[in-house]
Amino acid sequence: MSQARLPYSAVARSSQEMSSQHVRFAHEQHLPDAIDIEESELFDMPARPTNTMEAADNDALYYAVSLGSCRRTRKGRVFWVTVVSLVIVSVVGMIWLYSDGISWMQRSKKRNVILMISDGFGPASETMARNYVQQINGLPIGYKSPLDEILVGSSRTRSTDSLVTDSAAGATAFSCLMKTYNGAIAVAEDKMPCGTVLEAAKLQRGMLTGLVATSRITHATPASFSAHVTHRDMEDLIAEYQIGNYSLGPVVDLMFGGGRCHFMPNTHANVSCRMDARDLWSEAQAAGFHTLSTRKQFDTLDSHGSGAAKSLPILGAFASSHMDYEIDRDAATQPSLAEMSAKALGILDAATKKKNAGFFLMIEGSRIDMAAHTNDPAAHLRDIIAYWDAIAVVRKFVEEHPDTVLISVSDHETGGFSTAKQLTPEYPEYMWNPRALEHVRHSIEYISYKLLAQPTDDQEARYKYVRDTVFADWLGVKDSKHAEIIAVAQETESIRLRQLLSNVISNRAQVGWATHGHSAVDVNLYAYGLNANLLRGNKENTDIGQFIVDQLGLDLGKISGKIKTDRVVQGTRAIKETWLGRRDLDALDHNPVAH
Repeated sequence: MSQARLPYSAVARSSQEMSSQHVRFAHEQHLPDAIDIEESELFDMPARPTNTMEAADNDALYYAVSLGSCRRTRKGRVFWVTVVSLVIVSVVGMIWLYSDGISWMQRSKKRNVILMISDGFGPASETMARNYVQQINGLPIGYKSPLDEILVGSSRTRSTDSLVTDSAAGATAFSCLMKTYNGAIAVAEDKMPCGTVLEAAKLQRGMLTGLVATSRITHATPASFSAHVTHRDMEDLIAEYQIGNYSLGPVVDLMFGGGRCHFMPNTHANVSCRMDARDLWSEAQAAGFHTLSTRKQFDTLDSHGSGAAKSLPILGAFASSHMDYEIDRDAATQPSLAEMSAKALGILDAATKKKNAGFFLMIEGSRIDMAAHTNDPAAHLRDIIAYWDAIAVVRKFVEEHPDTVLISVSDHETGGFSTAKQLTPEYPEYMWNPRALEHVRHSIEYISYKLLAQPTDDQEARYKYVRDTVFADWLGVKDSKHAEIIAVAQETESIRLRQLLSNVISNRAQVGWATHGHSAVDVNLYAYGLNANLLRGNKENTDIGQFIVDQLGLDLGKISGKIKTDRVVQGTRAIKETWLGRRDLDALDHNPVAH
């Protein structure tokens, strides 16, 4: 307001200075205390004889001056009324601007927001991936990854009930701008649903929306933008939300990921992990969703032409449970995270080309986290590099679309990972060995499954299988020790087997793990594009959601009010995931057909 007043004050001073140059009289009430020089001189002139003509001339002069003064008085009044009116309008305008005005202006502009979440990816993991790519490819010491180039700060990660968050509470902080308890999917501490940025973008700005993940699309992170349940294990109900079975109706226009089993009825035993007979896949089709389950269907999607908009809404689930780790992925059957990101961007961009509203897209590198839960450095590394590939795709899109912002952040760190490991009681070497990860061909999850499927009655054949296939071929270990081979060959319990395999790789790479769970460490925050500089510094994870709300002019409270009576508890038994080290190996409910 001070800036608004200054021009008006300057105008007022100028007007007063100009008025002082005119003849004024003491009896004029608009300036009672002002005695002009001209007026004083007029009344102080010495008396002299006057004749009738002079008197008449004086009367005429007095009348003319008085008439001019009255006109100036009216003009002065008009001037001050105008000034006061402008001040009032300015004050009202500023109040409007800082309340509804800013959000209205934001809503009137086309903007795209792309939130990328690298699940379980901490600062040490970025260092590991950079060191690996740099050393294996002979790059300069100053090499920067696609993320290094857009680093703006860091994010704090705690939930309300623990200094160590889980993915559900972490993602809810982004989607609802609120801290909540571990396990909560877009519900507050009191278990009431909270409106999400995705829902608000769809309903308040008319934007298109999308979710891309390498986990089940019903998993914690994508679910926290598109569903409301009291616990993350309620994936049957999450799937119902995602196809629009709640008060807001369908709000997600595009979904790419895994998790087809939660959309299939339990009457299809080989493809379903639902606890009931609802066929959500067919329900989605009836609601207008274009459903995809194969690589061929994915490839035939039009992502640039006129058919892009016609293909929406899309539900693409390319695996029964989670999609494969990048290190295990068969490119002929499953698209990569970068490919899904590129396809999603192409479709959403083409479908909004002639509209004033853009799109909101969440992309998750889900399996970075799961590899860290298993303490699998090679799978962790390959999924990070795959995430970098997706970052490069999105950065190129941002460069071509200046109305777009990219935000990349982790919900938490996983594994307590470090690029250091002490192997002996003596003072440790200052080193870690990226080349130990270069020739690893499969994840520990994949190897464990294959090994446990081998017969145990022929120990000699099992020993050779471990030595020649597991160690030499799949792990790239040429210096295996007899004790290592025996220990792996004889183990039949999956958790212990995975730990043995982790030690084989981690010891040779000299990387360390503090836990099979999450840690409380701050995670890196990256941003690129429109207003990215506003995210600089150390932020609470809720600040990232607030940034999105400010970018788009959203009101999440209004969305929360609309969904306050929606169901947040699943009617059937929820599948409780076993300890994360066993994920998708022993949890057959989520993996009806082993791959």
